[in-house]
Amino acid sequence: MDSRKSGPEGAPTQARADALRRARVAARVAEENRGRDIVILDTRELTPMFDYFVIASGTSRRQLHAISEEIDHALEDDLGDRRLGIEGYDESRWILLDYGDLVIHLFEPETREYYALEQLWTQAKRVPTGKDEG
Repeated sequence: MDSRKSGPEGAPTQARADALRRARVAARVAEENRGRDIVILDTRELTPMFDYFVIASGTSRRQLHAISEEIDHALEDDLGDRRLGIEGYDESRWILLDYGDLVIHLFEPETREYYALEQLWTQAKRVPTGKDEG
């Protein structure tokens, strides 16, 4: 069993709770920057590589850049998390932000439809973004 994902008797660890918190912050930031169709997927039961995906769409290169930069600021400056990698920023059709246990995918709508990550990871549980919770 992956100790980073669970504590004694399968209880969630602080790292697990932190990953969900950071996923919800990323989703909120995407929404604040007019991201569309924002989804958080819980992938913990499907892969040991990461815990959550955040997927969002933007309507332009400028918007995708703004969303990715604002997510970086929120996660690094406010929560002390450091991005491990970034892909696609120059092309801006699909920007991937890698935070280890959290991976954020920002798409142009056509690219998101083409790669269909939600269908590829259909067994992943959808997680409320947190905005509808008390």
